Amino acid sequence: MGICWSRCCSSSRPKPDPTTLNDRHVDEDEGNTYLVNGNISGNSWRSMVSTNLISWVSRVSGSFTSIWGNTTADEDFTNWPTAENSDLRVFTFAQLTDATSNFRPDMVVGRGGFGNVYRGWIKEKVPPKGIKKTCIAIKQLSFKSMQGYKEWLSEVNFLGRLSHPNLVKLQGYYGGDEGLFLVYEFMKKGSLYKHLFRKGSVQPISWNIRMKIAVGTARGLAFLHTLDKAIIHRDFKSENILLDEFYNARIADFGLAFGGPLIENTHVTTRVMGTYGYADPVYIVTGHLTVKSDVYGFGVVLVEMLTGLPSIDNKRPRGQKMLVDWIKPYLSSRHKLKRVMDSRLEGKYSPKQASEIAQLTIRCLRAEPQLRPSMKEVVEVLENMNPSM
Repeated sequence: MGICWSRCCSSSRPKPDPTTLNDRHVDEDEGNTYLVNGNISGNSWRSMVSTNLISWVSRVSGSFTSIWGNTTADEDFTNWPTAENSDLRVFTFAQLTDATSNFRPDMVVGRGGFGNVYRGWIKEKVPPKGIKKTCIAIKQLSFKSMQGYKEWLSEVNFLGRLSHPNLVKLQGYYGGDEGLFLVYEFMKKGSLYKHLFRKGSVQPISWNIRMKIAVGTARGLAFLHTLDKAIIHRDFKSENILLDEFYNARIADFGLAFGGPLIENTHVTTRVMGTYGYADPVYIVTGHLTVKSDVYGFGVVLVEMLTGLPSIDNKRPRGQKMLVDWIKPYLSSRHKLKRVMDSRLEGKYSPKQASEIAQLTIRCLRAEPQLRPSMKEVVEVLENMNPSM
């Protein structure tokens, strides 16, 4: 999950109904901001980014509207897909309790802003007298907040209808008085974030595996963007890239995703969402959301895979806390790039490929969204670099 820079609502707990999703708009209330993964306020970030972008926007046309199309009403989700007629399984709370040994603390494999993620085992009878045990991941979302409820609905309604090798598979859900739960396939290798940035027992991933992950996630985003009604993930980051036992990548967490027809390829929202360090600065400042917003996030992840450095690190020197702010000059030269490549690769990578990835990254991070490549173009570039993948 990411940050939601919007006004949050205080509402009585809604009754979950994953078969309908008429409106994800959050009623305005106190002017508060959601903060899920991070420790910086939405307003302070917005002010910081505005300083860097307003001058460019004004210089080009003096108008946000003329650059990105006509403004539209805030998010109307009446045309979203629904989970009815999908193959999702409706679990009982008793089944989830049994799968996690009553949500035992040592079954927790992850923690998020709206709840924990548990590993569990579903037992099913197999004729004639056998028992099949399937490992699953169970994500718990709190419906004490409207945002948690809406993210649960979003996941059910999107992943309940989508199927692609590079999207995480949602197997089922539960929504009732005990809480809101989503049940996924269990991804044995965890997140890309864990492999890039956590020390200790986690083995660094090789250059070839990084390329495999880049190709896979690019294919997943391209699939979303080229649907009849494009889907924008809106929170693409290394934490939301999960890996199976063979390091095949799956894009996860569709809680902030936007889907539906985009007028003139843009959508304007008053609810700016995402994660600090990955979200498109143009989207933050203007509220204009396009598929190119995901392309920016993909560029940030490419930088992380090249350098082994997280997008945000408050321990870095002043001026270097936000990776994208200082890394770009190093991407433009093969000689400079070598100085910032991940030391854990121990030099075992193709300098030519690394340089090509750096050039692709520069394109993905361009300030003007219309100058960024489409994810379909990104896939073509990566596949040409890695013909065996």
